[in-house]
Amino acid sequence: MALQKRIDEDLIAAMRAKDSTRLGVLRMLKAALKNVAIDKAGAGGELEDSEAVAVVRKQVKQRQDSIESFEKGGRTELAEKERAEIAVLTGYLPQAMSAEELKRVVAETIAETGATSRAQMGAVMKALQQKVAGRADGKTLSMEVQRQLAA
Repeated sequence: MALQKRIDEDLIAAMRAKDSTRLGVLRMLKAALKNVAIDKAGAGGELEDSEAVAVVRKQVKQRQDSIESFEKGGRTELAEKERAEIAVLTGYLPQAMSAEELKRVVAETIAETGATSRAQMGAVMKALQQKVAGRADGKTLSMEVQRQLAA
């Protein structure tokens, strides 16, 4: 619950500072968190921090997809707005793993699962998701696992 409490406090601070960009992003994030909590456990439901981080990641991913679409459509001003929102959201994510740390964890997990080919990638990814716990996105993990299994 600590992450949601921090978001609530930052929302109040953004209101006081009249920071419209931050305020809008935090309101959308709070609504998304509430919707997931309601889906999970009804009106009185609350999310664990890990679940809240997953919601934040989903919000970041949605904005990254929007940036891609806006840039293809020549709408750079909207892409910049989305980038500003991503900057606010990433402040609520755990620190990302370094490339070296990611390589090491992937290598350890491959050794633990005994995977030798890409056919066993699912088992490696499942174990990795638990170890990494939101510190790296699935696409990055998948690419690194494929690279190491192919070597």
